[in-house]
Amino acid sequence: MKKHRSSRSIAVLLAACVAVAVGGVASAVPTPAHLHFGQAVSVGDGTARAYATVDANGAPTAVGIRFSPAALDGLPDADEMYMLHLPVQASDTVFDHVMLNWNPRGHDPTVLFGKPHFDMHFYMTDMAAIEAIDLAAPDYAARAERLPDPKYMPSDYVTPPGMLASQLAVPFMGVHWLDITEGMVPGVYDFTETFVNGSWDGDYTFMEPMITREWLLTRPTIREQIKLPAAYQHSAWYPTVYSVGFDEQAQEYDIALGGMVPRQES
Repeated sequence: MKKHRSSRSIAVLLAACVAVAVGGVASAVPTPAHLHFGQAVSVGDGTARAYATVDANGAPTAVGIRFSPAALDGLPDADEMYMLHLPVQASDTVFDHVMLNWNPRGHDPTVLFGKPHFDMHFYMTDMAAIEAIDLAAPDYAARAERLPDPKYMPSDYVTPPGMLASQLAVPFMGVHWLDITEGMVPGVYDFTETFVNGSWDGDYTFMEPMITREWLLTRPTIREQIKLPAAYQHSAWYPTVYSVGFDEQAQEYDIALGGMVPRQES
C-alpha cells in the first residue's frame, strides 16, 4: 500500500484546506505555478496526462486527467490500458497513480456498460499491489471476498447482487462497487457517465469515473459531490468534488477530483 506522508500538522492542514475545481467548471482556473503535470502518454491521435493542483501554501486542491481533443480520435479497436503518473505535488493526497482504460466495446455487464468508454481508475495503492491482483494467485478468491469494513466505503455503494465478490473481481483492478441510487435498470439505464469505487483485500483502493466517448465529444460540464465514507483507512487528503469540463483556453478535456480535504486514519 502507498505510505501517506504529510509535513503539516492536521491543524495546519485543516486551516489550509481550500476547495478549488479546475477546467471548464472551475470558479478560478489555477495559475501555471499551481498546476503540475505528470508525463504525457499517447492516447489515440493525442495525449493524456495526470495532474495535481495546489494552493498558494502548497496544499493539494485536486488531481485529475487532461485529454487533448485528438485523444478521442484514432483509438484502437481493442481494449487498451494506459498508466498515468501523478506529479510529486500529489504526494500528500491519498492517490498514487491513475490507470486509464479504453473499452471500444464497453465491458461487463454490457447491458449497462456496453458503450465505447473510458474507465479512469484513481488508485489509492501502488502499481505493485495492483499487479499482484492476479487470477492465478492461490489466494485470489479469498482476497477478493475480504471486503472493507462498511464504514470505510462511500455511502450508497454496494457490490452488484447475485454474484460472489471473487466472481465480480477484475484481475489487476479489484472488486467494483456501484451506486445503488443511480437506477441501473437494464434496458432503461442510459450510460453516459458514472462514478464507481473499488476494493481489494479489505482495502478501499480506487475511485473511478467512467465516461463514454460519445458524451465527452459533447464537451459536457458537470460538478457533483463525491459520496464519502464515514471513516478513513489512511491519513491523507481526499477529494469531495468530481467534475468534468472542457478548458477552452488550454483546449483540453478535464476530469478532476477536487475540493481536497485532510482526513485522519480512524
